[in-house]
Amino acid sequence: MEFFTYFYEDEIERFFFRRPGAITKFTNRDLLSYGLGATLYMPATRPNIHQEILSNKHEGLTSLVIDLEDAIGDNEVELAENLLVRELLKLYAECNKGFLNAEDLPLMFIRIRQLDQLKRLKDELGDALNLLTGVVIPKFSAENGRGILEMVRTIHTETHPFYVMPILESASVIQKETRMEELLKIKHLLDQYRDYILNVRIGATDFCGLYGIRRNMDTTVYDIAVLRDCISDIINVFQRFDSPYVVSGPVWEYFSAKKRMLKPQLRQTPFRERYGEEGLKWRAKLIDENMDGLIREILMDISNGLTGKTIIHPSHIKVVQALNVVSYEEYIDASNIIKAFDENNGVMKSEFANKMNEVKPHYFWAQKILLKSQVYGVLHEEFTSIDLIRKEVYV
Repeated sequence: MEFFTYFYEDEIERFFFRRPGAITKFTNRDLLSYGLGATLYMPATRPNIHQEILSNKHEGLTSLVIDLEDAIGDNEVELAENLLVRELLKLYAECNKGFLNAEDLPLMFIRIRQLDQLKRLKDELGDALNLLTGVVIPKFSAENGRGILEMVRTIHTETHPFYVMPILESASVIQKETRMEELLKIKHLLDQYRDYILNVRIGATDFCGLYGIRRNMDTTVYDIAVLRDCISDIINVFQRFDSPYVVSGPVWEYFSAKKRMLKPQLRQTPFRERYGEEGLKWRAKLIDENMDGLIREILMDISNGLTGKTIIHPSHIKVVQALNVVSYEEYIDASNIIKAFDENNGVMKSEFANKMNEVKPHYFWAQKILLKSQVYGVLHEEFTSIDLIRKEVYV
């Protein structure tokens, strides 16, 4: 599985200085952690999930979560489990026929409700469990997490790796009086199972719900004060250089077009300068389809060190993937910083003559950039991520 398979080979060569790399669930965990891209959630009650995967219905999809928690009603749990098992067994049977290589499938996860549910699914799926890359644990806490982590440890093998993605979305995480103590407890617990933790995810919708807040299409998570403060503390605890985890961007909820009430969030100048009047038409299309808020939030995610994003609509897939591609300038700077670190140098001017690269302070950043470059690729100098969005989504 790799990103941008919907591009022709000549387009890959045209846009990419370093082409995107292939990854599977067997890829080294440190690299795989950066490789989820846009993670699409779908309810376990959705019909014909296996057929959607086989037919590549959602072009560009690299990771998905089949949801047994909030996406289904409490009265649908048994039905949803049965449907999930049936769909995964069908998919496993297709793989065994030899017409499909399981390594070409998107990375698949199940969002479970509790430990007993994981035990049941493990027994009912049998060898089909090997199709999964792992499980997602909602409302993860220091109290409820250990049992599931311990079971994942028993499932995980070198032959069939199996990972956990905890979601931080409980009241004890966002409420100020308990937040830091809870985050440090969670961090201490995850550290004991570090080899099985693929991502730390942020449940922005649940956080907002605790305060009766619902952001609109003109509002990013970073515009909600209580949410911004919580995300800041999550980054502070989980992305420290001495014990880092990959933290993913929270979900963007909007996808349907509505008449805009507030000022659009994409400035005209970059579009006019790069594409002229045609660029302004394309900007208008992005705004009409509520993509301007999504793009702004993804750019804020990346600025804050987050990688990838939870999504609930296929139209978001290619935008998330494109914006996570490494630029040529980032790649050259990062490569030079790593080289200078190995040579014990201190500071140097960037090859682009627009910044100073301080080796020690920028070393951790450079490591992350080179990992991302292996997954998402590196653009040629004359292109930006916006060119990828324009080419594939709106032309």
